[in-house]
Amino acid sequence: MAATLAEGKTVLENAAKEPEIVDLANYLNKMGAKVSGQGTSVITIEGVEKLKAAEHTVMPDRIEAGTLLIAGAITHGEVTVTDCVPEHIESLLFKLKECGFKIKSEKSSVTISPCLGYKAVDITTAPHPQFPTDLQAQFMALMTLAEGTSVITETVFENRFMHVQELMRLGADITPKTRVAVVRGKKELTGAPVMATDLRASASLVLAGLAAKGETVVNRIYHLDRGYEKLEEKLSSLGAKTKRMA
Repeated sequence: MAATLAEGKTVLENAAKEPEIVDLANYLNKMGAKVSGQGTSVITIEGVEKLKAAEHTVMPDRIEAGTLLIAGAITHGEVTVTDCVPEHIESLLFKLKECGFKIKSEKSSVTISPCLGYKAVDITTAPHPQFPTDLQAQFMALMTLAEGTSVITETVFENRFMHVQELMRLGADITPKTRVAVVRGKKELTGAPVMATDLRASASLVLAGLAAKGETVVNRIYHLDRGYEKLEEKLSSLGAKTKRMA
């Protein structure tokens, strides 16, 4: 963004490849910027004197879409997420199919159908288009109730397993290492008070709470609100028994 108005050429190396980067670059180009290479590891920006007004529709949130699909998976429900881009979450859909779930993708929607006795699968987070780190915690919640053992490897961020201890409060069987967590699936989780430690961790606790026996209270949900808008209302519309306490 800064380079669009800087004099001369700017080259960003080791750039993120996520769809959000492409979306931003496309918007800047509508405003008169000269950005190229978006979606690759090298982005080149030729500075311009000024930008003009432009209209742009922000892309759908692929992480929210993935979270809602996992909500359907962990509760053995059927959920259709509309106004999404299936291609943006292909890595998640591939893993859900590997678990045994039935996935139906249309141009701008994805439907997940129930699968009793879904099996555990391994995941390794990596830059787009590989499995996103922002869905790792939610997928781990799903694996706590899978048949078998899954190995979850985090390669993008350090300290991204802060949700593990809280999932264990619900009865999950997880052995965390520095970058790897071994999740042994159990038949059920039990509701308990838990504490959100970051945005995606809080989402994983909500998902685990949906499937746990009894009541789960997730504290410090201000983390959740950084990345989801009225998530409890969307889940309630699907039949979940959720209530915001404060």
